[in-house]
Amino acid sequence: MSAASEYAVELLDVHKSFGKTQIIRGARLQVRPGERVAIIGPNGAGKSTLFNLISGRFGLSSGEIRLNGQRIDGLAPFEVNRLGLSRSFQVSNLFTRLSVFENIRCAVLWSMGYRYSFWQRLSQLRDANERAEEVLQMIQLHKRRDHLAMNLTYAEQRALEIGITIAGGAEVILLDEPTAGMSKSETSRFVQLIRDVTAGKTLLTVEHDMGVVFGLADRIAVLVYGEVIAFDTPEKVRANPKVQEAYLGSVLADAQAAEARH
Repeated sequence: MSAASEYAVELLDVHKSFGKTQIIRGARLQVRPGERVAIIGPNGAGKSTLFNLISGRFGLSSGEIRLNGQRIDGLAPFEVNRLGLSRSFQVSNLFTRLSVFENIRCAVLWSMGYRYSFWQRLSQLRDANERAEEVLQMIQLHKRRDHLAMNLTYAEQRALEIGITIAGGAEVILLDEPTAGMSKSETSRFVQLIRDVTAGKTLLTVEHDMGVVFGLADRIAVLVYGEVIAFDTPEKVRANPKVQEAYLGSVLADAQAAEARH
């Protein structure tokens, strides 16, 4: 990490417009290395757009985005990835006709220095295969190693996608609604999985489930109409009248009631 920066991810007065429509309006965010940050907000607040800006899928209209002190706005997604940032998506994006193991191995090859080659057998790449096996253990899919990705359950596919996201060794991980569509029991197990596989890494996640948000995040950024209106610990965000008025309100009350029952 650059000695000049104390932040893993930094957004400085970020704006994004599509035509005349402003989506992100001067967003500012400073995330420390190793911190877990949840980004919440109502539908249409610009959360996924913000992720697309950070990961290089969209270009900025103005402002700066820095990764470990280095400007990354204007870089292509693969260039951002090679600097140590990886992300998942709302919709699973897998090689469905490859095995679970093959999906993970594809994700580790470039990070381990392997480039396009027609004369090397993948089975002979011992270090890449060992790393893939390690990731399978981490995401608890080693027993499904040889199954096609298309035959996994939904929760298993989401776990595989997280495995692909972390396989390359990125230090900054972006997860876009990782528990969407899961049952309560699946969500509980998945939150623990996220904790385990991102230990020591910087995590930014977009999430609608307030139980997940308050159980996972060190700090919460509240995005409303493209602006970060609050960025603080879960306790302080929970008590913030401006946040409650703009977004949380009864959602927070329900989360508090659920916590009290447990």
